[in-house]
Amino acid sequence: MAVTVEGPKHSATEASDRQLKRVLSRSQLLMLSLGAIIGSGWLFSAITADSLAGPASYVSWIVGGILVLFIALSYAEVATMLPRSGAIVRYPHLTHGGYTGFILGWAYLLASASVPAIEAIATVQYIGPQAPASWHLLQSPVTTSSIINFPEGWLFTVVLLLGFFFVNLYGARFLGRLNNTVMVWKVAMPVLTFILIFFLSFHSHNFAPPGGEATAGWHEVFYIIPGAGIIFSFLGFRQALDFGGEARNPQRDIPFATIVSVLIGIVIYTLLQVAFTGGIVWHFFGLKANDYAGLGAPSSAAGHILVTASPFYAIMKASGVAFLVSVMSYLLIADAIVSPAGTGYIYLGTGGRTIYGMGVSGYFPSQSVRVSPRTRIPWVALVASLLVAIAFSAPEKSWFGLVGIITSMTVFTYIMGGVSLQIFRKTAPDLARPYRLGAAGFWAPVSFLAATAIVYWSGFATDVELIALLFIGLPLYTWFFAGPRGLMNRWAANAVGVVFLVAWVLLLHWGHWILSSAVATDPKEHAPFVLWYVLVCVAVYAFTAACWLFGSTEGRHLVARSIWLVTYILAEVLLSYYGAFGVTAHIPKLLTFPIDTVWALVIGLVCFYWAVASGYETDEIRTITDTGSGLVPDDSAEASSLQG
Repeated sequence: MAVTVEGPKHSATEASDRQLKRVLSRSQLLMLSLGAIIGSGWLFSAITADSLAGPASYVSWIVGGILVLFIALSYAEVATMLPRSGAIVRYPHLTHGGYTGFILGWAYLLASASVPAIEAIATVQYIGPQAPASWHLLQSPVTTSSIINFPEGWLFTVVLLLGFFFVNLYGARFLGRLNNTVMVWKVAMPVLTFILIFFLSFHSHNFAPPGGEATAGWHEVFYIIPGAGIIFSFLGFRQALDFGGEARNPQRDIPFATIVSVLIGIVIYTLLQVAFTGGIVWHFFGLKANDYAGLGAPSSAAGHILVTASPFYAIMKASGVAFLVSVMSYLLIADAIVSPAGTGYIYLGTGGRTIYGMGVSGYFPSQSVRVSPRTRIPWVALVASLLVAIAFSAPEKSWFGLVGIITSMTVFTYIMGGVSLQIFRKTAPDLARPYRLGAAGFWAPVSFLAATAIVYWSGFATDVELIALLFIGLPLYTWFFAGPRGLMNRWAANAVGVVFLVAWVLLLHWGHWILSSAVATDPKEHAPFVLWYVLVCVAVYAFTAACWLFGSTEGRHLVARSIWLVTYILAEVLLSYYGAFGVTAHIPKLLTFPIDTVWALVIGLVCFYWAVASGYETDEIRTITDTGSGLVPDDSAEASSLQG
């Protein structure tokens, strides 16, 4: 039964929220989060984790899962207080206003709307080696980093994305019911895989190489957390948050789904990594015993090609156990369609809710919040999500080519979980919190630091791509938000956006850190980093200063409340260049592990308290608190009259 609220209606900015259908149960929210967690990550990440960190890679899953759990704890309270569809992109707008809200919303949009493409590409890459010879789905050589071929592979990817779209088009109730059914398979397959490998084809000596567990050094154990798809695999916890406005009892069910999904994910993924490591048959892959680095190196051996393209499938084939070879290996190929597809259609819906959430905040045109009168879903935003996913699936893409940057981009937005928790404790103290996080003064900064560590461990090559994609969206703030809303002089807003866009593209092209085939960790192929970085800072701060100079009183206020965010991003990127996860040509490195990580956390802690101090009672949160409830009324009668 849908939750309804007596009393004053919420502001006009949330009118569309009243049209959404409250149909998702506790189990459906849990399955949405868990369904997004168990996707393509388990199919690909295990081999990369072993190749980089050796048999200690299972530690990375445990640490990565715990870090994500720290982040989820803060969001669990905020989401029970303010359950909203597209929640994560809406909270920064309620705590810091438009400039901070836009930057983080833009980052989250790029991250969430691109995941369906990643999942579709994962399916193509896994089944590519088994496809008929006439179907050239992948370019050679066939590995986990293979790129899809054009047109066959790309068209296959687009067909999958269209399937994800139609699943969502039938409404949240259909999505929830279908996902509950699919989840039976999605959970059963990895659990069964672990059990069968562990009991039928497990080699304990794989955990005792001559160099010890962490054969590549313990810093690699942390480096692979964001880079090998580990954090990417846990990011699905957010689904319960982003579908919160369509939950029957959000204040009870969102914390349960958010936290429990992460805990289940930690157990399943850790056991799978142990099974993969123990199941390796070295001679089948043309490698010497315990040659973990060789797992990621190109080889002409048939077994090696198989393991790099379809890792768990290859483990089954190498086992020599008849049942694993004849039955389970082919079930895994089927799962290569079911698991990524089951995650892909969830994320396509999440992308739609993200665009919807940005539309509610005013960053996108009002058409983006239109809700279907029949299924009561944000259908225009869903179409936009499909188009973004298709754009990310363009030829020359691979699974690992997208995972690193999308992980870093997503986790970057998660810094706001702990910040929002602290600010809402001050600006909305009287709103009901059925789930209240104890010792919030400790867990809120821990949440921020967990996200900071993950982004820093992504490494300079990924972080520099993050700022390139993040700041290239700044002109949209002046064109679509600040100018039209009178926060800046309209002519100045248009001009500032154009000038910055041209300057930014030229900087990226000249520096060759982006828009170049050169390896980001080889400084000889790029412009001098210090000069390039100084010019980047000048460009970003000049844009911010222009927004203040030509802004109204309110516009200047929004800019002033956002300086911490710009500074935080630029400072962490500078540190990542000179640290253990930065440019390899620095010998000796200026900062070695773990000293560099300590400095990253110190910067993060300073920026956390700066962010909390910058938060304020926005007009939007004041309007919500005036109603006496963080819940949005389910106004079905008014919904019909609001359709455009």
